[in-house]
Amino acid sequence: MAASVVSKAGVKSGGTVVKGKPPSRLAFERFMRNPLAVAGAIILLAIIFITVGAPLFTHYSPSVIDIMNTNAPPSAAHPLGTDPSGYDNLARLLYGGRVDLTVAFSAGVMTLVIGTIYGGISGYFGGWIDNLMMRFVDVMLNFPFVVFILFLEAVFNTSGELLLITVVVLTSWPASGRFMRGVFIQLRQQDFVIGATTIGAGAWRTIFRHMLPNTVGTLSVLVSFAVAGYVGLEAALTFIGLGLPLSVASWGGMLSEASNYTAMTTQPYLWLPPAIMIVLTILSVNFIGDGLRDAFDPQMRS
Repeated sequence: MAASVVSKAGVKSGGTVVKGKPPSRLAFERFMRNPLAVAGAIILLAIIFITVGAPLFTHYSPSVIDIMNTNAPPSAAHPLGTDPSGYDNLARLLYGGRVDLTVAFSAGVMTLVIGTIYGGISGYFGGWIDNLMMRFVDVMLNFPFVVFILFLEAVFNTSGELLLITVVVLTSWPASGRFMRGVFIQLRQQDFVIGATTIGAGAWRTIFRHMLPNTVGTLSVLVSFAVAGYVGLEAALTFIGLGLPLSVASWGGMLSEASNYTAMTTQPYLWLPPAIMIVLTILSVNFIGDGLRDAFDPQMRS
């Protein structure tokens, strides 16, 4: 056939069929060509493996105290020593990673889910609905975070992973909601959305069937950066006493336990490992986020 024929299978010219690659495959290939993003993914997977598989690397429990072996330096029995309370530092480091990653990933995903639904509804309908919803976002964005967490801890008389996740989600979703509102406003003007509306597709079908799938790339980037931020946030809150209780193994709790002159100057095995894990986790997730951004939108690559 002399003329080229374009079909779903690809482009047929001179008897040769050239198949096009789906956007997801192209994005994956661009991600794999980013060395920092690949390195970040490998490091993050390694951190997840050693924290999930903590029993493979230590037989100590992060919640059992050995009062006869406190402040012990690194040894064969305790590779990272013990802290002033008698906890094994390696066990606290590995099991604490589970807590930090659980809080960060749970809060990141829940924040984006709420923000996407809220912002999508606001951006799609516009008008007075958009104005009303955005005024509520303005109020939430100015709500004091520290006061809120102190209020909830006083009301429920407890502190823990669930409470921390709840506080982070309730105070963080407005920012993602406002961002996703802008994304949906742009999508609302696209031809495929206008076409779906023209042929009679309902509002909810248009949002969830046609618009939401086109935000996957944006959501992937937002989740990665949110997780990185929440890892640091959990550590910071626990360090100042507003996050998880010190009885719960976490990297922030380990830093808080070592926040004294003696530990900082003569016992680096108390604070250096959790600090390294926090830095590696944040850097690796940020590298992944940069890689996803470049993969889904190559024009943004600097």
